Amino acid sequence: MNENKKYIPDFGFMIIILVLMYLINYILKETFATHTMVAAIFVLGIFIISLRTDGYLWGILASALSVFIVNFTFTAPYYAFDFTIEENLASAIIMLVVSVITSALITKIRLYEKEKLESEQERIRANLLRAISHDLRTPLTSIYGSTSTVIQHYDMLDKMKKLDLLNDVRDDAYWLIQMVENLLSITRVGDKTFAIKKTTIVLEELLESVLRKFEKRHPEQKITVSMPEDFIMIPMEALLIEQVLMNLLENAVLHAKGMTTLWLNVRTSGNTAIIEVADDGEGMRVEDIEKLFTGTVKVDSSVTDGKRKNMGIGLPVCSTIIKAHGGTITAKQREGGGMTFCFTLEMEDMTDE
Repeated sequence: MNENKKYIPDFGFMIIILVLMYLINYILKETFATHTMVAAIFVLGIFIISLRTDGYLWGILASALSVFIVNFTFTAPYYAFDFTIEENLASAIIMLVVSVITSALITKIRLYEKEKLESEQERIRANLLRAISHDLRTPLTSIYGSTSTVIQHYDMLDKMKKLDLLNDVRDDAYWLIQMVENLLSITRVGDKTFAIKKTTIVLEELLESVLRKFEKRHPEQKITVSMPEDFIMIPMEALLIEQVLMNLLENAVLHAKGMTTLWLNVRTSGNTAIIEVADDGEGMRVEDIEKLFTGTVKVDSSVTDGKRKNMGIGLPVCSTIIKAHGGTITAKQREGGGMTFCFTLEMEDMTDE
């Protein structure tokens, strides 16, 4: 059953192209009383069919059908088959050769592209694993060190020192939870069977929820928010978009060295909502910006404030989630210093309402 479904589109495409080539030749014959271009037009059709269909079958089948069509309709004696004429045999051989060569080349190209894609996916997976391994090691080492200190020197430590060490453990444990959530999002959104379950959300309410959570985690960091007065409603999976915003905001806190101001700006363009997270830190090198969403930024090339050594997998997660929603996400240097991360989402069409 699945094989039949796979063949039907290619068969339909072949028939459409052959019918189109037949009509072109018929119009030329009736209009200009010439059939000198018949073979060339059908060869073009065979090339297109071989180019757009899988394997050799459809190109060769189209060649055979074209030979019969040309012989029966466009060569004397008309509306009768005659394969004794050398010109007809030559046309048949040329069409067959074109279909085989084209199909072979296209098959090789598709195989190469498939191998290249698999290699790229494997490279990205390896880079993400390296980033994960590095990022997990740092908080785990800190947790082990802090708890060991408390256990070994419990009676020697005063209450404030113990609380400081336990706070460090809590912060690192929270960071590990965020890492696990990111990993689960990559696995879930990257699954081919996964479908985004969109619900229409009022963007202002979503932002308020994100800002409340951010304030609890980073009470010392203020955010300047700017958004239009218009009522913005966006079909989305709210938890995933919240995670994108939290990742972008926390990346600025953790990695934007020298940052004093953090902005969250919203604007619209047509039926698209544009959300920006910007900071006035030191920014990044252009060559590193291009690699941010692939997880391939090297440890020593990330701008950091010393608390974390890597951008981690937050940005690849953001890219995966936004693309799954049909949007785009970009990063660029901000005028005046710092970075601007921008992503887009399609708004709900309010015309009918």
